[in-house]
Amino acid sequence: MRYEQWNLRRPPSPEALRQMELAGLPPLCAAVLCARGADTPDKAAAFLTQSSVLLRDPFLLRGMDRAVARIGRAIELGEGIAVYGDYDVDGITATCLLLEFLLEQGGQVVCHIPERTQEGYGLNPDAIRALAEQGVSLIVTVDCGVTAAREVEYARSLGVDVVITDHHQCKGELPQAAAVVDPRLPGCPYPFKELAGVGVALKLALALTPPPRREQVLRRYGELAAIGTVADVMQLADENRALVRLGLTLLADTQRPGLRALLREAGCDGEKAPTAGTIGYSLAPRINAAGRMGQVGIALELLLTRDEERGQAAALELCQLNRERQAIELAIYEQCDALLSRQPQLAAPVIVLAGEGWHQGVVGIVASRMAERYACPAFMISLEHGKGKGSCRSFGGFNLFAALERCAPLLEQYGGHELAAGFTIREENIPAFRAAMADLVTQYAQGQPMVACLDIDAEIDDCAGLSCQEVDALGLLEPFGAGNPRPVFLLRSVCVLSCADVGGGRHLKMKVRRDGVVLDAIFFAANTAACGVARGDRLDLAFHLQVNEYRNCRGVQLQLRDLRPAPTRAQLERTLFRRLRQGELLSRWEASLLLPDRRDFAQLWRVLEHSCTDGSAVSRLDQLVRHAVKGRGGNCSYGKTLVCLHVMDERGLIHLTLTGDKVCVCLRPQADKVDLEQAQMMKQLRAILGPGAGEGGGRRRGANHSGAL
Repeated sequence: MRYEQWNLRRPPSPEALRQMELAGLPPLCAAVLCARGADTPDKAAAFLTQSSVLLRDPFLLRGMDRAVARIGRAIELGEGIAVYGDYDVDGITATCLLLEFLLEQGGQVVCHIPERTQEGYGLNPDAIRALAEQGVSLIVTVDCGVTAAREVEYARSLGVDVVITDHHQCKGELPQAAAVVDPRLPGCPYPFKELAGVGVALKLALALTPPPRREQVLRRYGELAAIGTVADVMQLADENRALVRLGLTLLADTQRPGLRALLREAGCDGEKAPTAGTIGYSLAPRINAAGRMGQVGIALELLLTRDEERGQAAALELCQLNRERQAIELAIYEQCDALLSRQPQLAAPVIVLAGEGWHQGVVGIVASRMAERYACPAFMISLEHGKGKGSCRSFGGFNLFAALERCAPLLEQYGGHELAAGFTIREENIPAFRAAMADLVTQYAQGQPMVACLDIDAEIDDCAGLSCQEVDALGLLEPFGAGNPRPVFLLRSVCVLSCADVGGGRHLKMKVRRDGVVLDAIFFAANTAACGVARGDRLDLAFHLQVNEYRNCRGVQLQLRDLRPAPTRAQLERTLFRRLRQGELLSRWEASLLLPDRRDFAQLWRVLEHSCTDGSAVSRLDQLVRHAVKGRGGNCSYGKTLVCLHVMDERGLIHLTLTGDKVCVCLRPQADKVDLEQAQMMKQLRAILGPGAGEGGGRRRGANHSGAL
């Protein structure tokens, strides 16, 4: 198991699902939307469209009016303007967007992105001085600057104004800039706080554009905004969702030669349409490699050039840089993993590791892998000459920015947001920093170890309903990403028909069966030995649904996220019965395992009459179950027997005492008919299963002298 805990969202009510399907939503889409809170047709429609939010007034952003006035004056007077960005994908796309836009407005514009290893993140005095010497009198930041109070003051001393556009968390002191635009500013009335840096840059461009022409600006720069938003792992809700949907449409027919070439080199040109996954797993790592490896100019060239040959050359260089980045990252990761394997105490409750000469550009990715691997926040620090530059990644919702604020006396600088951040620290302060951070994580976790959790949206009740058409319909929920992850489904108690290692032994491929349906399953980065899987095993599977196309044949495939041994039928039904009695909402498949039919009641009654020769009997539950199903050709059904017993007890046919696995039954024969369907437990199960579930107990007679029910 990759995840220690599976969290299945509360199943939607049958009525909510019915209303969603009546509104035209496919069943799987309806189930996922209900699980995520969009449980009415109106809420679902609002989530699926959201196109109007793209034209939300940019002047709702605090400080936007001052930013527009200062930039407008600089363009009008022919001042030198510098767009100053960050070296990650968000910063690179934001820099390209604003540079292109201001040039088209007639601005005298240059751009600067700091070299990661030499200059570090954000505004720095050397770059400000160099830009001033080039004749720049206005610096417009993108994706950085909101914490650069000293640097802005230095720029002012040189006669250079600064307009800051950023999306990171603010510290107590705001820079004394000509304007500060950041949706996270205290008191900012903008209704959506999760814009990426490129999203804020786009809002600035829209604010500088007369309203009738804003749609054109959206379509010109939408793909850049989508790439930066997905790459920075921003919440794909509200405005970001609409922006990424638009950007993916534009990316499918991009007019940027470099992006076309990068799609080809990444093997994505054959896709029907790009998805957020195309950006997150194919484009973003390659663009990011330029900044990580200290050659950000190649990424700028890729996005800005209008020449096919230069675009192709830049794409090839980025792919090569990405391969180099992967090799360096793997070496550092394996070094850290080996250390933590020898000294596991260093991985609890937080990882803080430092290494001399570690590449600053890749430690953030290593931190991300460490956080996932060891289920705790991870801080990776690259040391050089007694000074460390660190990157950190969160786990379990731990707020990194707030934690760094608490540790500010130990740090030289820090910045970022809740889930990812960067900092600089003196080497001698690292032990104290590690101890302080361990205390903060322990307080956050309330002394309990953090565990890797997998959120599951919905349980599949009947595999017969899984069709390629139904799986394709999940595309309505795209784009997937932070805040709107790709749906995860659950299948319980599948039988493994075959299993084999593929991909050089790195991946597990299986055929499984349930409900009489055989399905293909693939588990990447896992194999039979690691999973301990063999033919004939019964498993619970958590997975994404996808359509696999091979030789013009299409079929449903389960892309596994995790697997675990399934409980025995008796164990499962005992658990389900306990949940039913506690009032928990079961899935349809779970309810179907418990709902008895007419024959179940009749057979159990005959067993009880035979056993209770003196009006009462004591036996073990498993013995009672075996007798109840004898002659019916089925398996022992603990769940249905338990339901039958409790229904009979509630309706006055028996007096039941159940202690552990010991059953004591006293018959209470009645001359009149007893409607077993009126039992509360039967109503619960029928409500879950909905109309058309088939007749269960029906009307039952009390026992008469002939022994008939």
